[in-house]
Amino acid sequence: MNTLEIRNLSKRFGLHKVIDNISFSVPENCVFGFIGANGAGKTTTMKMILGLLRADGGEIIVCGERVRFGATKTNRLIGYLPDVPEFYNYMRPKEYLRLCGEIVGLRDKTIKARSSELLALVGLSDVNKKIGGFSRGMKQRLGMAQALLGEPKLLICDEPTSALDPLGRKEVLNILQQIKGKTTVIFSTHILSDVERICDRVAVLHKGSIVLESAMGDLKFQHKTKAMTIEFGHEVDSDEVMNVLRENHFAPTSYETPAASIEDMFLEVAK
Repeated sequence: MNTLEIRNLSKRFGLHKVIDNISFSVPENCVFGFIGANGAGKTTTMKMILGLLRADGGEIIVCGERVRFGATKTNRLIGYLPDVPEFYNYMRPKEYLRLCGEIVGLRDKTIKARSSELLALVGLSDVNKKIGGFSRGMKQRLGMAQALLGEPKLLICDEPTSALDPLGRKEVLNILQQIKGKTTVIFSTHILSDVERICDRVAVLHKGSIVLESAMGDLKFQHKTKAMTIEFGHEVDSDEVMNVLRENHFAPTSYETPAASIEDMFLEVAK
């Protein structure tokens, strides 16, 4: 069964076609990597799934129900983590989750139980300081807890790791791995190593079109190369290792950083 189905979806802003007749489906209880360079149309697509933007053509189906622009009923089935989640900085984590639970109509007992469970999941159980003093990674993890509060059938994460340091990225990816199998996740990103680590299926969006959709295992088999991945806690450490390798005449011609543009790699994979 598919949690999400997108059929012939299109969107224009003026004369610019942002999404060009795309179709794909997301199976139940999988992590789906929605990848593409910045500006490819990922966020626009996700806003249409949430009913926040009107599609110019096509349809979106969530758990068998059609998404409608505006106050769509399908949002009761969806949790959403934007790339930069916003908070009331004077609140503490439990206060914030209580507010979110009350807004969506959860019972007090349910809010308490789910808040404790989710704060443990995201590693914030013992944190009682105001959100204004949180690091970027802590805010992303609290945003994840908020998005999961209503036990959504579909969780949409828009570039959740893009502005985080390596440790923060690892923490967010670990959370997504833990909820794998309990809810369906759309994981939007331009960082290929993150996709490879946690995704079951991927769709590559390039200039508004889907140029590749595949199971992750099939993609690895078809395009596998000999490679080694090394993670560093600080950028200066990676620079030092690269200098040592160069001094010993053993350095790669290039290496990827989280901020690197990978548009050319998308096109190569799609050939």
